[in-house]
Amino acid sequence: MTDVVVVCGHPQPESRTLRLATALGERIAKSRGDATFVTVDVSALGPGLMTPDDGATGEALMEVQDATLLIVATPTYRGTYSGALKVLLDQLPANALAGVLAVPVVTADIQPQANNAEAFLARLLRELGADVVDFGLTAIGPELADPVAVADQYTAALIA
Repeated sequence: MTDVVVVCGHPQPESRTLRLATALGERIAKSRGDATFVTVDVSALGPGLMTPDDGATGEALMEVQDATLLIVATPTYRGTYSGALKVLLDQLPANALAGVLAVPVVTADIQPQANNAEAFLARLLRELGADVVDFGLTAIGPELADPVAVADQYTAALIA
């Protein structure tokens, strides 16, 4: 079982969303002592994400289900989470995240977009059985220039 798993649903590699989610995951894992930490980058799955029985996608889904704490990050697209993230999560069975604490992380250009997408993502995670934190992490334009500072601030608030 992996303690902290970060899933980034940004369809492009090396995204600001991935950097923010990874910084958050590292800080939360560190706060838990010797917690194990894994990142699932949906962009790295490529076309295999849409291929039944793809090995890499299957491994990613196992990592997600084995998490104790799951950080699910997405950019805002059309007022909600990315389609690539939805494709991955749709492959999970019902209640696959039962007993998993989930933290939604959303990046956007403006705060109202981020708030809407965070609410939709939290609903999706609850539908899969996760226990979702009371307040997810949203970050907009200028904040994304320093993802470490944003992750530090959120981690301090989450652990307090």
